[in-house]
Amino acid sequence: MTIYFYSSQGEYGCFSNFSAHGFELDGLYWQTSEHYFQAQKFVGTPHLEQIRNCKTPNEAASEGRKRTRPLRQDWEVVKDDVMRAAVIRKFKTHKEIRKVLVNTSNEELVENAPHDYYWGCGKDGSGKNMLGKILMEVRELLRDSDFK
Repeated sequence: MTIYFYSSQGEYGCFSNFSAHGFELDGLYWQTSEHYFQAQKFVGTPHLEQIRNCKTPNEAASEGRKRTRPLRQDWEVVKDDVMRAAVIRKFKTHKEIRKVLVNTSNEELVENAPHDYYWGCGKDGSGKNMLGKILMEVRELLRDSDFK
């Protein structure tokens, strides 16, 4: 079976980067993994704090996608690792959602994002589904008792 998720609502809403599961990472508190991910595009600039302080994950996403901001040069190289770090910290921080993730057994997890062919599956299912793949990797890590 395949588990599709997208919205931050419902049984698997915690898989969304917009879910309200904050965490500390890099010495700062992040309201959502979306805030963390978007802000990391601008490490070492005031833009990081501006995005970290956005009121909602929608606002953080919108601000982080503005190409008037100076995107870090290595972003395409590091973005998967940035996402992985955020997802790991989020699920290690919150026991209740860690349980939801681990309880998906070996099901395929797919971000059903119609406009995202990198992090999601895209409108036609041909996307890379990198967020789903990272969640499945983290699920395996969480099963390892040494990792907890």
